[in-house]
Amino acid sequence: MGQKITIEGIEVELGSDNPYADLGLPDVGEMLVKAKLSEMSRGKFRGISQAKMIACLNCLGRDVEIVVKKASRNAVGDTQVVVA
Repeated sequence: MGQKITIEGIEVELGSDNPYADLGLPDVGEMLVKAKLSEMSRGKFRGISQAKMIACLNCLGRDVEIVVKKASRNAVGDTQVVVA
């Protein structure tokens, strides 16, 4: 773990950026993946590339289909994510 310091007479050990590993929990990588998948399932895609998202969905047994078509009107195109 991290460096030990004393604050007001109490010895404190600084943790890393990974609290799961700091707590000695097994399968830390798997827990982090589950946390990312949980965020994705709630529509939070910040920090997740399209390639990573597609790979995760494929690992979960999902087919991913990307369709590009002409806009239905003479305007800027639209982007939608549809879950079937």
